[in-house]
Amino acid sequence: MAEQARSTSTAALPRDAADRQLVWDLPLRVSHWGLALGVTGSFVTHYIGTAAFRWDVWCGYSTLTLVGFRLVWGCIGPRFARFVSFVSSPAAVIAHFRTLRGGGYRRAAGHTPLGVWMILLLLALLLAQALTGRFANDEIINTGPLAGYVSHATSNRISAWHEYLSDVILGAVALHVAAAGYYRRVLGDDLVSPLITGYKHDLPPGSGIGSQRLLIALVTLLGAAALVLWIVYTAPEPPDLML
Repeated sequence: MAEQARSTSTAALPRDAADRQLVWDLPLRVSHWGLALGVTGSFVTHYIGTAAFRWDVWCGYSTLTLVGFRLVWGCIGPRFARFVSFVSSPAAVIAHFRTLRGGGYRRAAGHTPLGVWMILLLLALLLAQALTGRFANDEIINTGPLAGYVSHATSNRISAWHEYLSDVILGAVALHVAAAGYYRRVLGDDLVSPLITGYKHDLPPGSGIGSQRLLIALVTLLGAAALVLWIVYTAPEPPDLML
């Protein structure tokens, strides 16, 4: 009876209290969801039209700041935030892909091999999108804050690339979301909740991180924001498209 009581008591404990380990640090989670909001805001303000151009520009600033932060954090952040800890070889990606189709899938403490390359692709696309947006124009009256560095013809070409990248990013994000849904529904691996709470379950002991390096993250984020604002406010005056 005593053994049964202990078993019942253990089963009654919240799952979080029993086996969760911190994997995703708070700065990584904030940058992840901040980028999601920034990208969403950029698409919404873009399709609203010229009336929302100013907000589109500020969404670009936030995206550029967060991508810059994430690139630095990938070098100095905790274990699972660092690029060196999760970049996988093509062979590892192929082996992981086979487990998705033929069984044998095992939950990873950090990023999955496929997820790694999607993250790097999205960061590259968002960086390119945010940078081209600074030099672009809407071909009516508004120009990006760095358009003064290039000719009007060059700004038009960059604007075309900016528009093209929007479609590519939309497709990449859709694939990213679909993959997360597949992992959850088919493989039973919830990749989204840990990016909200920071915790994963059913991992080997000692898999989690010990420090989130919050002060370093704050200084890094403020530095990235200051650099973006400095570049913007020291740029030459953009040309007047109405002339």
